[in-house]
Amino acid sequence: MFLSVLSFFLGVFLSQQWSMLPSGLLITLAFILAIFAAYLKYWRIAFFLSGIVYASVTANHYLSTQLSSELQGQEFLIQGDIIGLPEYNARRVRFDFQLKKAALPLPDKLRLSWYYPEQTISAGQSWQFYVKLKQPHGTLNPGGFDYEKWLFIRHIGATGYVRQAETARLLATKSAWTSISVIRQKLADLLAQQDISPASLALIKALSIGDKSQISVRQWQVLSNSGTNHLMAISGLHIGLVAGMVYWLVFKCWLRLPSNYYSAPQVAACFAFIAALFYAALAGFSIPTQRALIMLGVVMLTIITRRHVKTLNIFALALLTVLLLDPMAALSAGFYLSFLAVFCIVYVLAARLGRKHHLLSSLKINAVVALSLLPALLFFFQRISFIAPVANMLAVPVVSFLVVPMSLLALALLQIAPDIANLLLQLVDQVLQVLWQVLEYLVNFPMASIVHPKPQVWQMLLAMLGVLLLLAPKGIPGRFLGMLLLLPVVLIKPDKPEQGEINLTLLDVGQGLSVLVETTEHALVFDTGAKFSDKFDMGKNVVLPLLYYRHITSLDQLVISHADNDHIGGARALLSSIPVRQVFSSVPEQLADYNATQCYAGYMWQWDQVSFQFLSPPKQMFQNENDNSCVLRIQTLHTSVLLTGDIERAAENYLVNHAGRTLAADILIAPHHGSKTSSSSAFLALVNPAIILIPADSPNRFGFPHVAVITRYKAINAIYYITGETGAISVGGGNANNAVELYRKQYGGYWNGQLE
Repeated sequence: MFLSVLSFFLGVFLSQQWSMLPSGLLITLAFILAIFAAYLKYWRIAFFLSGIVYASVTANHYLSTQLSSELQGQEFLIQGDIIGLPEYNARRVRFDFQLKKAALPLPDKLRLSWYYPEQTISAGQSWQFYVKLKQPHGTLNPGGFDYEKWLFIRHIGATGYVRQAETARLLATKSAWTSISVIRQKLADLLAQQDISPASLALIKALSIGDKSQISVRQWQVLSNSGTNHLMAISGLHIGLVAGMVYWLVFKCWLRLPSNYYSAPQVAACFAFIAALFYAALAGFSIPTQRALIMLGVVMLTIITRRHVKTLNIFALALLTVLLLDPMAALSAGFYLSFLAVFCIVYVLAARLGRKHHLLSSLKINAVVALSLLPALLFFFQRISFIAPVANMLAVPVVSFLVVPMSLLALALLQIAPDIANLLLQLVDQVLQVLWQVLEYLVNFPMASIVHPKPQVWQMLLAMLGVLLLLAPKGIPGRFLGMLLLLPVVLIKPDKPEQGEINLTLLDVGQGLSVLVETTEHALVFDTGAKFSDKFDMGKNVVLPLLYYRHITSLDQLVISHADNDHIGGARALLSSIPVRQVFSSVPEQLADYNATQCYAGYMWQWDQVSFQFLSPPKQMFQNENDNSCVLRIQTLHTSVLLTGDIERAAENYLVNHAGRTLAADILIAPHHGSKTSSSSAFLALVNPAIILIPADSPNRFGFPHVAVITRYKAINAIYYITGETGAISVGGGNANNAVELYRKQYGGYWNGQLE
């Protein structure tokens, strides 16, 4: 059974690696071959082909339900229900919306924002309002978060925001008995009224009802750096704990009752599964809870039916069920981390001889999970924590045996005995505060966590084989040769440009600008994109992941061209996360805490045979802040690049009159995102670029790049690319015309199609 399910998984996995889904003819052919293989009893081949067919058909269905391009940007009057817990910040509330009624065919599930709502938005409400929708779209960068994939996994067919808020009408509110989302909302509201610290409240919500929206950036940093972030997901550890406690309690109570037809283990198994089912529902049935619930269900079923089932078959059944319920789950990193951790635990603990010691077994499980997930964590996140084993040995027992049970008990008592519930929550608050102090102490150790280059798939698979060999039973000879299989992952070194060359990456930061420039031994970031909230800015969410992906642990220079949010917004998050030796800006006073220096025309330096020179602004600044943008020219052995910020006509005229031939560049980062107030004909004639890279979202409310500007680009025969359409754009050394890499085209999945 295990090998057959593994074959099905490999078929699903292969389908999720395609940049374009196969045609209907190819899917039909694969289906026929699967039937033929099954007829000949080649079951592994049949399961493999079935996985391909099932995943491809399902993916095609979800893609077909997304918003069509001709409806993008239009307003619609719709009716439907709020599902899940809404996420609030200072400016807006964001929520998932199940569509019930609309004049035109629209996706069934939407993700909407409502800016400054005057009414409380909560789960279970039915609304009628006007919305403006767009196709699923997000930034796409190396090492970055793929928002389009995130939406696709959750089957969200469009995003948008509420319009004409004054006409919005609340139609009804569901009762708690009709929706688990309403129960979660009610519990979240009750928890918010308790007298506990906001930091602990955020963690209690995550552990009890699966609401992680209030966990702060700093909390996530500590959890990630200590390797304990998995504790904030209601998964197998917590599901098993709740089920185990209920099983033990019912078992003991049933033994004291008069003899019945059903045995104590059977009754205890039923109640344990019901408790686990309810707890999984509170977590929103995430992938880890699905896997845990299915495996627990199979175990409880064997107890009820008094049958013995192999542990590996239970694992296989859970894997198959999750994939059948939704093959898109195989796109999630959590899917692999969850199943890999369980597989390694089963591999190490099942069918091993020797006397068991509960404490030693618990410590062994922590060590096994930490080691087994190492290659996968490097592949998905390019960061590993060396203090994770110690942090988990402290945090897991505290969270599992104190925080989770007391929090759930408090939830159950909130309306029955609120005083007792509040006392329990205050005790949990104190426990979490002490635990947090310990975790913060651990993460401040030198080398507590490190950033490492992303391994290739073959390197990760080889390392995982090495882990399995290391964890093999003692009688297996040559176990420690598994260390050799780990070496390809450990010894990875990122590609760096040769002397006299650069790697330039124009990041996709939506409507904003950020550029990474790498030489052989140095790195520079020019602008950092926008800041949207305390939890989300492009410096932390896009630029920093790219630096980690490229194994850049410090910056030689950060240049902030000017003070507009879409250029400076992410600067502080970046500066607080990574060492930066020197900061240049046209507004150094705004970054005075980091000893920023004024950029000015004529300042130059050289790194690794590559020349850098500021061409603007002059020391006598312009009146327009955009025109005061730092303008940086880079000259390599084979090409030249001009970074212009948001300069407009005045600065362009200054450059034409003062920079002369030094203004010429093979690659131009379009001034002011392609605004019609810049890219004048005289400026373009002197720069004479072969390639123009336009940092602009697609679509955007400003209409960038302007039609007149594109016409001028075409007039000089320049090739141009727009980050909103292409994702991040990379240019390597050598001839610029042959070295452009468009991230969306070359690395995007089938869900990352070009915008129409």
